[in-house]
Amino acid sequence: MLTFIGLGLYDKNDVSEKGLAYIRNADHVFLEIYTSRLMGTSYEDLNKQYGKPVHLLGRNDVELHPEDLLSKAEHSRVAFLCAGDPMVSTTHADLRIRAAARGIPTAIIHAASISSAVCGLSGLQNYRFGKSCSLPFPQKNWFPTTSIEVIAQNLSLRLHTLVYLDIQDDRYMTVNEAIDLLEKMAGERKMHIPLYVGIARAGSDDPLVRAGPAGTLQSVDFGPPLHILIVPAELHDMERSYLEMFAGL
Repeated sequence: MLTFIGLGLYDKNDVSEKGLAYIRNADHVFLEIYTSRLMGTSYEDLNKQYGKPVHLLGRNDVELHPEDLLSKAEHSRVAFLCAGDPMVSTTHADLRIRAAARGIPTAIIHAASISSAVCGLSGLQNYRFGKSCSLPFPQKNWFPTTSIEVIAQNLSLRLHTLVYLDIQDDRYMTVNEAIDLLEKMAGERKMHIPLYVGIARAGSDDPLVRAGPAGTLQSVDFGPPLHILIVPAELHDMERSYLEMFAGL
């Protein structure tokens, strides 16, 4: 049995009672740490809360070499943990398909996701979001531009864009770095992005939400991770009022 369990947004207390009960009764517990992280807790704290060791998984462990996990799930109860909600990420959907193809029963225990939390924090209406995109750190001789293409298409359709910011080992992209990258790409396309919304530490006791043009947000210290960015389309009156009230627009 392979059960996908969302841990919520920020710390060890965000998991549901149902999820926590299953984790404590599982034979094996795995936590993937490449799509997102719980920044308000430590792996040691999770081990103590669950009463058993948590085995960490990188992207290759899940996407290229899931054999150990799947073999265990054929004969025992395996809990596959992730920050947020499990099936927001396509990499988790792929793992569930692989498990089902091997005859392994699967289940999902849901939790809060950043994809819905951003609506509450920003006031931007969920039905007005278009396709989301990821913004990776550029590498030597590699500067992907898919994100600006998605943003341009969404803006042409009057849709907001949720931009997931890169995580690499202990390096976390900030809102400021993301805006720098997008402004560079937009400039090369002779494209103007009039407004950004930056969010830091969603789910914590002190989330920070700020809205404004690039020049304004680039001077804001968003503090510790995790950060996420929204490129809004033309705002409805209520959306604008919400951002003025809660995000300093």
